[in-house]
Amino acid sequence: MRFGALLKENIKISLNAIRSNTLRSILTIFIIALGIMALVGILTAIDSISGSISNEFSSMGANTFSIASRGMRVHVAGKRYRTLNHPYVSMRQAQEFKDRFQFPSIVSISVSASNTSTIKQKSKKTNPNISIYGIDENYLITAGLEITNGRNFSSHELEAGRAVAIIGYEVAKKVFDKNEDPLDKFISVGGGRYRVVGVLKSKGTGFGGGADRSVMLPYGNVSTYFSRPNMDYTISIKPNDPKFLDYAVSEAEGIFRIVRNLKATDESDFNIEKSDSLAQILLENLENVTYVATLIGIITLIGAAVGLMNIMLVAVAERTREIGTRKAIGAKSSTIKQQFLFEAIAICQLGGILGVILGILIGNIMSMLTDSPFLIPWKWILVGLSLCFGVGLASGYLPAVKASRLDPIEALRYE
Repeated sequence: MRFGALLKENIKISLNAIRSNTLRSILTIFIIALGIMALVGILTAIDSISGSISNEFSSMGANTFSIASRGMRVHVAGKRYRTLNHPYVSMRQAQEFKDRFQFPSIVSISVSASNTSTIKQKSKKTNPNISIYGIDENYLITAGLEITNGRNFSSHELEAGRAVAIIGYEVAKKVFDKNEDPLDKFISVGGGRYRVVGVLKSKGTGFGGGADRSVMLPYGNVSTYFSRPNMDYTISIKPNDPKFLDYAVSEAEGIFRIVRNLKATDESDFNIEKSDSLAQILLENLENVTYVATLIGIITLIGAAVGLMNIMLVAVAERTREIGTRKAIGAKSSTIKQQFLFEAIAICQLGGILGVILGILIGNIMSMLTDSPFLIPWKWILVGLSLCFGVGLASGYLPAVKASRLDPIEALRYE
């Protein structure tokens, strides 16, 4: 009971000392809060963006992989991936693979026709940022897309290359009135008129809009009306059982090597990419940002610790007579040491709490700008407050020891 009362009294004295030097305490609290805000804010934003990336790519089907030419280049943080420029995948090769591949799975064929198209409907039109794709009946499944209004292409429409279209959510919102039903209405795509048979469910605006800013056409129609030399097709495969994904990848590589007429000694001149491969590349680079952000926060906290230690040493000098008086009336050296340690830890914890609140706000504002979900980073909150406790202990220990070792007679004589 005596220990509890003594602890309570020490905390009370420490808080009174903080209040008696309000301006100095506030400045120190804000220095510490700045370091924690930088740490928690950046890491909150990174965690939120990482979650958004994972959700975006998992919605595309985590158990899906694709076969494509090696002409595509991906640059992330100065690194280059898949740089070999091998021959394109033709429509004949894609169709032959689809006929040959017997592994229990769903196989789709797709081709990009344009990424800068303008879609028109009567007097309304979109910006020239709409992507046009040629697809088959399975593409929506392998791409993780859903139709919210209308239907998929029929086999007859695909075989005949009919002028029908499935449009993205943003396209429908842009060229049709709010309560207007787009189905069976005609839109202008390129130089042709297409009848709308379906509207895709919104996927959000992450990664530049994606499916929301796209128009899907039968791939046979695209090969005729959007024809260009060396049109490069993509084959997407989704195994019926995700456990057999690796087996399906091996089988697909073997079949496509046969389709490409490769010899046993030839290197595969195409890419097989799992749907989460790009997500992994992005997440790996976000990890590097996490390390840098952590380093920035720690450096700021080290600066704050040095500043706090200096302030506490000044406080010891200013309160020398007070320390002498308390020792003269019976206060132990350990009690004096505890009071100064509590004072340093209290300042750091107040700064930590303020920094955590500001960090969460700033981190989630960044997340909102990138359409990422709101996040409360409990892990980083605990890390931040733990760091603050460590900083308070480290920066307050030396001044506390100095205060506890003061000779009461000399302290009382101090001017």
